[in-house]
Amino acid sequence: MSQSLPPGHRFHELSDLLEAYACADFTFSDTAEAPGPALSAYLRTAARDPARAATAIRQIDDLLSVGLFSEEIADEVELLPHIRPPMGASVEECLRVVRGHLHRLLRDPSQIPQVNPQSAWEWNERFPSLGQLLGAYFHRDFSDIYASREEALDEYVSEAEPEDRVQTAQEIGELLTMMSSDQELRTATTALGLDLLPPRGMSLRKWLESIRRRIAAA
Repeated sequence: MSQSLPPGHRFHELSDLLEAYACADFTFSDTAEAPGPALSAYLRTAARDPARAATAIRQIDDLLSVGLFSEEIADEVELLPHIRPPMGASVEECLRVVRGHLHRLLRDPSQIPQVNPQSAWEWNERFPSLGQLLGAYFHRDFSDIYASREEALDEYVSEAEPEDRVQTAQEIGELLTMMSSDQELRTATTALGLDLLPPRGMSLRKWLESIRRRIAAA
């Protein structure tokens, strides 16, 4: 899951946007003509929910109007991912380039080509509930906490809110439909936090389908 700031924070959406850059070497690589990988990931995400782009623009405008180094917002800015501008450019100039791409998205969200997520940030934005399940229950230290995969899943089912379980089941179904090969599925689930192999004798696809059924039946 993203480590960005919660809703209600002055720059929460800008924090989400900058987290995409944090997953891409913490560097602005956009030009006025073309977005780089990080901004492209954010634009694909925001094209499905344009209100996010509108919020990001307002927060960029807020930051730029007050001033990046203003004492008024020093505490808030300190919490944002610190992204490096290219040689000869300032952070403010980079944010203005980002703003231009966001403004173009709002004019026509359909212009943003939709492809499968390209980074861990984008995968978790696309499948947040599934990322929470895999990253929190089937992580690298799984065996230190649970005796089996079934025990971990039982704990998730007992602890998760009903609406979260519904969302997770839906996201598993969407992911399975989206991925045409086992390798693609492995890449996606690894980005979402899965750090275990499926049970012996079961493919990853079949294991995820069994998880989906278990959650949906809860």
